[in-house]
Amino acid sequence: MKLEPIVVSLLDTDLYKFNMDQVIFHKHTDLSGEYYFKCRNNDVVFTEEMAEEIEAQVDHLCTLYYTKEELDYLRSIRFIKDDYVEFLRLYHPIREYVEISLSDEGELSVVVRGPLFSAMQFEIYLLEIINEVYFRMKYDYNVLLESAKERLDKKLEAFNSGKYNFKFAEFGCRRRLSREWEDEVVKRLAFETENCIGTSNVYLAMKYNLTPIGTYAHEYVQMYQGIDSIPLAYTNHYAMKDWYDEYDGDNGTALTDTITTDLFLLDFNRSMVNNYSGVRHDSGDPYEWGEKMIAHYKKYGVDPKSKLLLFSDSLDFDKAQALYDTFKDRTKVSFGIGTFCSNDTCEKALNIVIKLQYVNGRPVAKLSDTPSKAMCRDEGYLEYLKRSVDFRIDREK
Repeated sequence: MKLEPIVVSLLDTDLYKFNMDQVIFHKHTDLSGEYYFKCRNNDVVFTEEMAEEIEAQVDHLCTLYYTKEELDYLRSIRFIKDDYVEFLRLYHPIREYVEISLSDEGELSVVVRGPLFSAMQFEIYLLEIINEVYFRMKYDYNVLLESAKERLDKKLEAFNSGKYNFKFAEFGCRRRLSREWEDEVVKRLAFETENCIGTSNVYLAMKYNLTPIGTYAHEYVQMYQGIDSIPLAYTNHYAMKDWYDEYDGDNGTALTDTITTDLFLLDFNRSMVNNYSGVRHDSGDPYEWGEKMIAHYKKYGVDPKSKLLLFSDSLDFDKAQALYDTFKDRTKVSFGIGTFCSNDTCEKALNIVIKLQYVNGRPVAKLSDTPSKAMCRDEGYLEYLKRSVDFRIDREK
């Protein structure tokens, strides 16, 4: 079973990949990285046929370049700079950076190694490919698609009836059922409701004249762990400083949980509170986190109603509505909703990730506010990082 090309445009990725890459291009071109694939579901088996199709899809991906129209669109985004776009004119994914293998038990291994400014771009493309190959080759795709359509119809009815009244962005490209289905979802959510304010998918934002949404991911803070001159417990400080220097306060929603929100708050001082328009939640109890962030803003005399709380951790619309009802009168609230938009079918979605694990040969890690989401290939380093974080929190709290 051979599939049509899954990725047909290099814009078919999350906006934050460009945001982060621009900082790396301007400030950290000396960094190299290693990314590793992980499927968090139990008992998922990939077949040899699937692995061969994934290989073929990656081969096709690495033939792509940006078109003039795509480069012009990137220039139109107010915080993307001309010199970075000129770099992208020359860029294309390099096949030798990606290694794919399959164990006898059907466990898929994918590793990306290369200069960080290039290796980092593979993550979303690879997840799109792996997810679509799996669902097309494991199941009857037409049955999945029919169930997805039925569920989307019900969601649209719920928005238009007033059951849901919050604003959100579609964040679903990394675990989508297929390219064609995410396209349909974004189009219908954007034009059949007044609630979808944009999408993280840059290609679909361009196609439908929507706002591309995104700032940075955990890998951005993690990469600072690989820089010798930066103490581990201060990586948030340097990451936020470089981000502010690059964007002058624009594009400013900070992700709090890479090495725990409690540590983040030590660096989210009066200056940073004022410099950033809001914060994003991606692990831990969202209600506790929201209260903690509101209290932190008040500590510095900042009106929480002037700041944004963006929730993005495994949300469905019911969870989002409950959070909105809790916080809407006290602060700005929005949501990034992914898999529930782009891969809600009669079959369970895959929970797949590709995470940065080494920078310049040194291990790096995400701690998260949910311990089970921590990911590191070096247990000794992970424990050392935890001790470094705990030491600073105990010393400065």
